[in-house]
Amino acid sequence: MKYIRQIIGGRKGMNDKQMQSNYIRVVGIISSSLEFSHEVFGEKFYEFSLEVPRLSETKDLLPVIISERIINDINMSIGNFVVIDGQFRSYNRYEDLSNKLLLRVFVRDIMVPNEDEIDEIKRHPNEVFLNGYLCKETKYRTTPFGREITDMLIAVNRSYNKSDYIPCIAWGRNARYCEKLEVGDHVKVWGRIQSRKYQKKNDAEDYETKTAYEVSITKLEHIKTENNRKKEE
Repeated sequence: MKYIRQIIGGRKGMNDKQMQSNYIRVVGIISSSLEFSHEVFGEKFYEFSLEVPRLSETKDLLPVIISERIINDINMSIGNFVVIDGQFRSYNRYEDLSNKLLLRVFVRDIMVPNEDEIDEIKRHPNEVFLNGYLCKETKYRTTPFGREITDMLIAVNRSYNKSDYIPCIAWGRNARYCEKLEVGDHVKVWGRIQSRKYQKKNDAEDYETKTAYEVSITKLEHIKTENNRKKEE
C-alpha cells in the first residue's frame, strides 16, 4: 500500500489527525445529480453517487457527501471523472422506528485530473486506511464457495468526541487471525470500500434489495501494545 502512504499528508489539508486515522481516496465517475442532504451552521451539504471501478471490471456505486464550500468551480455534472480525498464516515438516522447506520464518503478535497494524470490515477481507484478499535465481537464464517471471512466493526475517533463505526471484512488468513481479536483491540487496516447487494425481508413478508457498504481488508496490523479491552474485575 505504498500509494496510500504517499498521498496521506502529501496534499493540502491531509496532515490533520482525523485524516491520519481515517483516510480514503476514490476515483470515479459522477453517476447522479447533487441532492440536498442537510445544513450545519449555514453550510449546505449535498449527496451524490460515485461509480468506482474494480480491477475485476465490476463497479462499486458509493454514496458521497460534499460541502457547497468545497465544490467551488468543479463541474459536478453526471459523467464527469473526479478524484476525491476524504473520510469514510457513519451517521445515525432514525428510520422505520429504529436507528439506521448510514455510511458515506465525506469529501475533504475534490479535483478533476489532467488528461496526462488519468491513467496513473486509475491504477489506484479505491484506497482506504483506518486506525481504530474493535467495538463488537468478530464473526467468523465461510461462504458457500468455501472462502473464509471475518466480519468486524471498527470505531475510529473523530473530533468533538464523535466516532465513526465502520464495518470491515477480512479474508483468508487475515480472517482466521481476526477471529481471535477481542473488543477493544487496536487495529490499523488498509483496503477498499465495496458495495454489496443483499435481500432483506420486510414486514409484509416480501424481500427487498438493499445495499451494504464495507471495507474489504487487504492488510491489517494489530497494535498489541495498546488496546481498550475491558479490565477484568
